[in-house]
Amino acid sequence: MRADAKENYNHLLVVARDVVTEQGANASLRDIARRAEVSHVTLLRHFPTREALLDALLRKSLEELTAKADELEPSTLPGEALLDWLRDAVGFVQVYSGVVTMMATAITDPDSALHASCENLRNAGERLLKRAQEEGTARKDMKGSDLFALIGALGWIGDQQSFKPRAEYLFDVIASAVLVGRS
Repeated sequence: MRADAKENYNHLLVVARDVVTEQGANASLRDIARRAEVSHVTLLRHFPTREALLDALLRKSLEELTAKADELEPSTLPGEALLDWLRDAVGFVQVYSGVVTMMATAITDPDSALHASCENLRNAGERLLKRAQEEGTARKDMKGSDLFALIGALGWIGDQQSFKPRAEYLFDVIASAVLVGRS
């Protein structure tokens, strides 16, 4: 990629991060282009679809969550590692309003630009869950896909103004249901 094209690409991602944080995953692509002071065509040249833009935007955060699971796995008690990671994953989906729906769709669509990133996130959570299950600190009947769904559900709760004040409490309720002997 040429230097000026790379500069445009990076600038678009910075502006997109701000706009999507403010407006959610359904933010106007034209608004992103306008704020970035580039043409809509320039935006589409780099990101032909909203999903492609969100994939590029979210991939770094999803990779960081996956890396965090890798770091927590050997260094933290299994139940604590799962809880710490789950809290960070829920925090991530709450930053970008509306991303939960896209992630839920992408996880089942191998052709989706977000599929690989979501699959990696689900696998990272599943590894932590299995480790906690082996230790006896997590429910034995849960799967990684259940944990992924709970991340989405807790993220959705954080998107709803009427539930937002109770989001932390509801996270604790879910954590108590996932981890054995936690109250």
